[in-house]
Amino acid sequence: MEQSTDRPLVSLTVAGIARRDDEYLIVEERIRGQRYLNQPAGHVEPGETLIEAVIREVREETRFAFAPTDLLGLYHDNPNQGRRVLRVAIIGKIGEAPDDAPLDEGILAAHFMSRVALERSDLPHRSPFVTAAIRDFERGRRHPLDLLHSIR
Repeated sequence: MEQSTDRPLVSLTVAGIARRDDEYLIVEERIRGQRYLNQPAGHVEPGETLIEAVIREVREETRFAFAPTDLLGLYHDNPNQGRRVLRVAIIGKIGEAPDDAPLDEGILAAHFMSRVALERSDLPHRSPFVTAAIRDFERGRRHPLDLLHSIR
């Protein structure tokens, strides 16, 4: 089968999944003028491991320190048109209090929200990955972090 050269490449992203009591760490972000809810998430930078990327993204978007504990899962979106995305969702623990540095560009606020509050929010979710990850977390899905191999 011949590969099309105009097909967009996969975008590799990470997301930090953190829960405190019965609430999840969620960011409110603005993209092209629209507000969305999302987990702290973003692209893996060149030279970065998946673990390094999720620690950085959670810190930049929420100011919380993040200590990865488990792999939640891989989430793939392959639309007929547009960018294909592979999201690596990593569960972790957050520190007690965030530092007071500014949040990453486009991030309006970090919130703690229950699953119910997130589902009932008037704000749309950035992608279906948001609710899929929370459902998997609540189902007890956990995989060891040593499944993630980085070759430099």
